Amino acid sequence: MTVLNAADADFTARLEAACPGSLKPLSAAYLEEPRGRFFGHAGALVAPRSAEEVAAIVRLCADARVGIVPWGGGTGLVGGQIIAEGAPAPVILSLERMAAVRAVYPEENVMIAEAGAVLADVHDAAEAAGRLFPLTLASQGSCRIGGNLATNAGGVNVLRYGNARELCLGIEAVLADGTIWHGLKRLRKDNTGYDLRDLIVGSEGTLGIITAAALKLFPRPAIEGAALMAVESPAAALKLLALARDRLGEGVSAFELMHRMGFDFLTEAIPEMRQPFETPPEWTVLIDLGLPRGQDVTAALEAIFEAGAEAGLVSDGVIAQSEAQRADFWALRERIPEANRKIGAISSHDISLPLSEVPAFIDRMGARLAAADDWRVNCFGHLGDGNLHYNVFPAKGRSRADYEARRGEVKRMIHDMVHEMGGSVSAEHGIGRLKVEDLERYGDPAKLAAMRAVKAALDPLGILNPGAVLRGA
Repeated sequence: MTVLNAADADFTARLEAACPGSLKPLSAAYLEEPRGRFFGHAGALVAPRSAEEVAAIVRLCADARVGIVPWGGGTGLVGGQIIAEGAPAPVILSLERMAAVRAVYPEENVMIAEAGAVLADVHDAAEAAGRLFPLTLASQGSCRIGGNLATNAGGVNVLRYGNARELCLGIEAVLADGTIWHGLKRLRKDNTGYDLRDLIVGSEGTLGIITAAALKLFPRPAIEGAALMAVESPAAALKLLALARDRLGEGVSAFELMHRMGFDFLTEAIPEMRQPFETPPEWTVLIDLGLPRGQDVTAALEAIFEAGAEAGLVSDGVIAQSEAQRADFWALRERIPEANRKIGAISSHDISLPLSEVPAFIDRMGARLAAADDWRVNCFGHLGDGNLHYNVFPAKGRSRADYEARRGEVKRMIHDMVHEMGGSVSAEHGIGRLKVEDLERYGDPAKLAAMRAVKAALDPLGILNPGAVLRGA
């Protein structure tokens, strides 16, 4: 078990001496995660300006055995950025002052960005170079690329472009002893031993602190379009996805599944939000296409709709007639989590399943929950990669406080079934501190032993994000 010390006043003074001007006032914004489930504490907040300053801070923390919590945009949903009262007060190390886009190489389809660069700014820099960085999240106006990589973020375009790990060619990172790993290679092929990049990406700040990254860019699709299509069931949606990909291959950028409850929640919590269907269908898919020059995106979407209708998969639909209407469709999808927060979930779940198991899971889980109580379920997510956000809410007229004692029971029911069906209890949000027990319960013993061995080798003092991902490490 790691024994750490608190970042007390004496240690904070040493931090300021080592990196003058890097200390910041510690506000509540750094001590609470977005869902309000985790509240933390810290002894100091430090915002370095360079990898060298990060290294100096890490060396001081290692010498004093003080824990470090790397901080990106604070948008994580599993408590990875929060250390609760009871543990020694850590140093919060914010990357917000390291926000530069260092270089863009359009001919290579590569960008070098510092870890504190806001994802939306990375998008803008790519667009200015005539390129696309495809990682797209609802929180992209505040999340930062270092945090995206540290959590291996997913988002809506994984179907076509992959998770954050697949969008990264190289990283610069500070290791637990204060060594800077200069791994910012722009190479597509580099077969020189163990891939530390893929190890640190997704490690949630427990193996190293990412300070910069070489990111993959892509040609921007010449023509983009979207449609909302009403389907009878998740099984029909899955068949429609196969139909669309058979016709257009990688032209299908995103394929989102939404249940009627999501639209009902938008009506209840965000009534000013315009909706395309007078009566929301039981299930809706949002299909987004990105096609080469010379193709007709409206005709492509019409062809998918007609083929789907002929096959009995689609009953209604709306094709975006402008980029503004396409943006409106995406706004519906992206504001569902906001509506969820306003309603107040009993238990929220970021899960993934083999694609063919998704319809059976939704049917079986819905029946099991309905037999247990009168709660409401909002199921939506990235059907194209098998990632569902499966969230359970109070019955209308009741509050989540009425069900608080049953929160663990709900989570256990859902996660047990996900595991039984060959899925994962963490698809894109990570483990953080929220799911440490889940990882222990459902994780493969050989994998967990290897993870602990890697942690012990790279962070023997246990100072990097202590308690995240692995208990007591």
